[in-house]
Amino acid sequence: MALNSNTLEEQFSGALHNTARAWKLAVDRRLKYLGLSQASWTAVAVLAKADEPLSQIELANRLGIEAATMVSTIDRLVKAELAVREQSPHDRRVKLVVLTKAGKQIYGKVMIEADAVRKELLGNVDKQQLSAAVKLLEHLQAVAEAVASDAKP
Repeated sequence: MALNSNTLEEQFSGALHNTARAWKLAVDRRLKYLGLSQASWTAVAVLAKADEPLSQIELANRLGIEAATMVSTIDRLVKAELAVREQSPHDRRVKLVVLTKAGKQIYGKVMIEADAVRKELLGNVDKQQLSAAVKLLEHLQAVAEAVASDAKP
């Protein structure tokens, strides 16, 4: 009997995890010339896509990292003049993270490179397969988020 007899579900979760990691690394390699870490460029991207300024905790939650880890990433963005911390007009205890003009310009470069990687990776994928994969992943995300929200005390 083979020791590595993974179920289809185990194979899928492994492939999902490894593909997401490889995808981020491919984008990361393309962005090396900007001198940004993966944590920094993903934070810039999330901030740029947000409809309104995010608090440090909201940003950490969207990136799936601990708030303490987020603080050091924001510190680096502020030091690089890509973001600033602003006091929330609704709660003076809350600091909002806002991209600067330079941060928005960096986001433009991030998007150009991310789009190039996306086209390179998906360029030869059948559109019907891609559509089916998107539907499956969106469904799994919704189920995972529901499970995660049920698990909270």
